[in-house]
Amino acid sequence: MAITAQMVKELREKTGAGMMDCKKALTETNGDMDKAIDYLREKGMAKAAKKADRIAAEGSALIKTDGNNAVIIEVNSETDFVAKNDSFKQLLDQLASHLLEKKPSNLDEALASTMDSGSTVQDYINEAIAKIGEKITLRRFEIVAKSDQDAFGSYLHMGGRIAVLTVLEGTTDEDVAKDVAMHIAAVNPRYISRDEVPQSEVDHERQVLKQQALNEGKPEHIVEKMVEGRLGKFFEEICLLDQNYVKNPDEKVREFVKSKGASVKAFIRYEVGEGIEKRQDNFAEEVMNQVKK
Repeated sequence: MAITAQMVKELREKTGAGMMDCKKALTETNGDMDKAIDYLREKGMAKAAKKADRIAAEGSALIKTDGNNAVIIEVNSETDFVAKNDSFKQLLDQLASHLLEKKPSNLDEALASTMDSGSTVQDYINEAIAKIGEKITLRRFEIVAKSDQDAFGSYLHMGGRIAVLTVLEGTTDEDVAKDVAMHIAAVNPRYISRDEVPQSEVDHERQVLKQQALNEGKPEHIVEKMVEGRLGKFFEEICLLDQNYVKNPDEKVREFVKSKGASVKAFIRYEVGEGIEKRQDNFAEEVMNQVKK
């Protein structure tokens, strides 16, 4: 039978599922509303959709390597408790393995890709939501390739709260690459070197530093020298190679890497939940509201 917009609207209101999912469910069940609801529930879509407005800012990150390829992935949940359970860890591991094998180019392609079980990644996540009972999202991932002459370094901090993947050229020593990854986890640089910092960002910082110096009452003829000195400190804060190496603060990361005959080609640092606005719940108030019911 013909599936009307009104039928799709009604199913959306009853289940909270997405429009395309509702249309597909009605098509698969020949317009039978009850069967369509069951279809969505069986797929985990109805339950997942009802949680769509919840904030998933907890979770975990993971790194997997396979020869010259590696993947870093972040999957979010609503609570840290769920992120620590075995079902969630298994989901994270299977998603990482799948992405490393299929190498999708973006998140949409990843969610639509088919796993060995025959389900799409999104369906697999929806099924996990139905079982675990929390909103779960594949937030981001990146696939990295290296040559036989390079080394991957991977480091997970606090069980995956922070994950860092590095690629070092000129060495195959994974321990050296991991040491750099540990430094990045601790210090959180934004760029490898000064050359990578956008000129607009440098110009903005220079202007701020100049105004600071003038506000301090410094003579204009020495302000420029002061600004350049302080700009060096700015680069030390944001550029990996300019930073003091955490394991030996007497040397720069640049010097440490060079002493190993290597150079830093790339790094990726994920901190779980960064940039997500977390809901601030008042736990005591929440308990009292439950008691009053």
